[in-house]
Amino acid sequence: MPPRYRSSRCRLPWLLLLLQALFLSRAFFAFPGARLTYFSSELYPVFQDVNHMVIFGFGFFLMVLRRYGFSSTGFNFLLVVLGVQCSVLVQDLLDLLGIQYSELGVESLAGAVMSMTAVVISTGAVLGKANPVQLIVMSLVELIIFHVSRCINSTFLQVPQNLTLMHVHLFGAYFGLAVTSRFPEPPPGLDKNRSTPKSELLSVLGTVFVWMFWPSFNSILAESKWEAVLNTYLALAVSAVAAFMLSALTSKDGKFRMAHIHSAVLAGGVTMSSTAEIIQHPWIAMILGLLGSVISILGSHCLQRCFNPPLKLQDTSGVHFTFGLPAVLGAVAAVLLQVVERGIVQQWSDLSSLGFLIFIEVGAFCQTISTALITGLITGFILNIKLLKAVHVSKYFDDQFYWEVSFQMISD
Repeated sequence: MPPRYRSSRCRLPWLLLLLQALFLSRAFFAFPGARLTYFSSELYPVFQDVNHMVIFGFGFFLMVLRRYGFSSTGFNFLLVVLGVQCSVLVQDLLDLLGIQYSELGVESLAGAVMSMTAVVISTGAVLGKANPVQLIVMSLVELIIFHVSRCINSTFLQVPQNLTLMHVHLFGAYFGLAVTSRFPEPPPGLDKNRSTPKSELLSVLGTVFVWMFWPSFNSILAESKWEAVLNTYLALAVSAVAAFMLSALTSKDGKFRMAHIHSAVLAGGVTMSSTAEIIQHPWIAMILGLLGSVISILGSHCLQRCFNPPLKLQDTSGVHFTFGLPAVLGAVAAVLLQVVERGIVQQWSDLSSLGFLIFIEVGAFCQTISTALITGLITGFILNIKLLKAVHVSKYFDDQFYWEVSFQMISD
């Protein structure tokens, strides 16, 4: 007899209906000049690249568990289409309150889809442990907090809005880590949280898609678009080469490990998120891509063995060393590059302005991480209240809880 699972019919459809009614009301009342929303935009081809990256690329990127493939791709798609509407709604509210100017049309959608990257990354940390209702609640809370964090950086620290959006990897990784720390650990004998060659192959397929479209992601809102595309591609290329090199060097038998390729080849793109348009020399981007791959692979060894067990972190998809650490490297590199560039221009004569610049950049970086960690912990506590009916630890990492699956798929 197959195990019995609780039906989500009583909660999930009604929550989706309520949210969609809210978003529909927003679309009906928020556009007195709706004609302006449909103007043609040169951003559409690049927007499609980012859309492919977030929906298809990250959807397959999360397919690392052998019995959680339907949920990885399906829930990712559901969260993205809901979250984009929520993000646009939050942008309209901030514009209505006069806190932050909201774009129209494709520009608004581009920012919304890029904001959803934070949610997708956080989902990778809690992959297999949260039910759909918990994931939707987490997504809504995270999107609101991320927009508030952006407003703090742009209003009080005078960070340009397009650069505040580039903190999305930093925020998503540490928000997800804080949330997953509040979930119970699975029992030692549970083997559903492992991968198979088939699931790893599909996951790497998603990784390749994300890799291909990352230059569009880093350049879509940049002022110096061609510099951002060139620097991002070079950094991605070097990080991919370094991933193969380091994977062979760090494995016992000198063979490549798919887990290393899965995470480290993207490190260059993450590192470039804060620096892509300000780098003037391509070799700097290549060095940062190399360092990003190094910190990703070495971080996976050290963090999983030294820090994850005492902190009770089970980072299912490895978002910390795939996105978190390279994003920290990119933020630090952005500070150093701007200080060096400003110092060369001013010949280090005005040290007070340089100090203020460092204060602004470091303040934005620390504010983003602190907000992500604190609100992530609070969200983790909220997700485990009885009303949301958290999944029992014995049912983690299992599609059967939510999908109709054949027993042939279960046996595979």
